[in-house]
Formats: sequence, C-alpha cells, structure tokens
Amino acid sequence: MSALPDHAVHPQRPGPAEQARPGLRERKKAKTRAAIREHAMRLIREQGYDATTVEQIAEAAEVSPSTFFRYFPTKEDVVLQDDMDLLWIDALRAQPPELTPVAAMRAALHDAFANMSEADLTVLRQTMDLAAIPAVRARMLDELARTTELLASAIAERAGRAADDFAVWTVAGAVLGVAMAAWFTDSEDIEAFADRYERGLALLEAGLPL
Repeated sequence: MSALPDHAVHPQRPGPAEQARPGLRERKKAKTRAAIREHAMRLIREQGYDATTVEQIAEAAEVSPSTFFRYFPTKEDVVLQDDMDLLWIDALRAQPPELTPVAAMRAALHDAFANMSEADLTVLRQTMDLAAIPAVRARMLDELARTTELLASAIAERAGRAADDFAVWTVAGAVLGVAMAAWFTDSEDIEAFADRYERGLALLEAGLPL
C-alpha cells in the first residue's frame, strides 16, 4: 500500500475553475497592490497629490518603498493603474463570439458599468479627477500604451489573430481613441462619460458617419 494519498498517486487534471483560480501567492500580491492603492488614494484625498510622498504611502500600507515600486513604477501609476481595464477586458471576453470587435466592446462597456459597485465608481471618479494633474497626465501616454496592448490582446483572442496583428492594434487604437474623445469632452461626470463612450462606439461601428 502506498504511503501517499490516492490523489497523489493518481493525480487528476484540475478542472477549468481550479485552473482559473489564482494561487495563494497571486492573491497575496493582489491584496498588497490593492492596499497600496487604497492608502495612496486616501492620503491624496486628505493632503493633496503633491504633498503625498511614496514614503508616506508605503508606511501607511506597511510596506517598504522598494515594495511600492515593485507594484507601481511611479507615484503617477498608483493613480492611473486602477485595474478597471481588467474589468472591461473580462466583460469583453464574455461577449458572444459572433459579435464584431466594436459591437462586443459596446456590449462589454455596458455590462462593465452595470456591474460596477458604488465603490468601483468612486475609484473611477477619483482617477478621473486626478488625471488633470500635469504629472499624472504626462504619464498617461505610457498607461495608454499598456491599455492598448491589453485590449489588442483580448481583441486578437476573439478574432483568432496574432496579438501583434496591425489590424487588431488599429481596432484597439480606434476604441481607445473614442474613449479619449469622450474623456476630453467632459471628464467630471462618470455617468456622462460612459454614455458618450457608448455613443462614440456606435458611431465607430456605423463607419463614423457625419
């Protein structure tokens, strides 16, 4: 008789739910990241962006400054990387495969906003407010590149194309261009932004008629 338990002798392949479930290490990292950002946003609300230092954020989150920089390369990134794009990407991947990329993005945008909690909306409003700060806005170009790559990967996955396909990147760029147009029209009202974004995607889907 083996001294090992049966599942160790005859291991079974984990099911999809088990494969998708993050491990302990990933959960700890996600918890640390969330804590850093939560304390950063609280300190920024209390004393302003310029007066808030990385050292203060790290101390409040009970991590070292070097740990802060492992999660956020700059102080600006702690504002911009709110992980809301991951929510939208998940919603995009959940759309029926027969939808075109733009139609799927429209549906995903609607679903993502519909499923946002009040806490999620508060985070998004804070991010939009802080994006007006010159240092944060200057960093937005790098964050836009990261978001474009993330969106292009999801679009390529849906279309069965390579992640570096130029047509895929063109669609991703167009979708994010609509987001920027909606943002710069009025970035103070999150509900109005969502409505303009959806309208803009409808125009894009229709071939941008004027």
